[in-house]
Amino acid sequence: MEKEKCLQAMDFLKDWKTWRESLNEAISAARGFGVSDETIKKMTVKVGDFLAEKVCPATKEEELLKEMWDAATPEERKTLAGLIFKMVE
Repeated sequence: MEKEKCLQAMDFLKDWKTWRESLNEAISAARGFGVSDETIKKMTVKVGDFLAEKVCPATKEEELLKEMWDAATPEERKTLAGLIFKMVE
């Protein structure tokens, strides 16, 4: 029951492609407001921390990302966030 509740919170991200497109749009919007790539990457770590703690993964890919995030040290999370940033560009 709890998992269904948290899945509804992220229901708009139905698949991996949509998730990647949404991140790309967010990066483009931030750049449009003059936010530097370094700041975007720092925000990505904070968002990753929030998602890993509060939101249940909806896809197998998100489950894998959550497992990697949970296993990572803070420095490794920065690296993972940087890789996600590069992947969705």
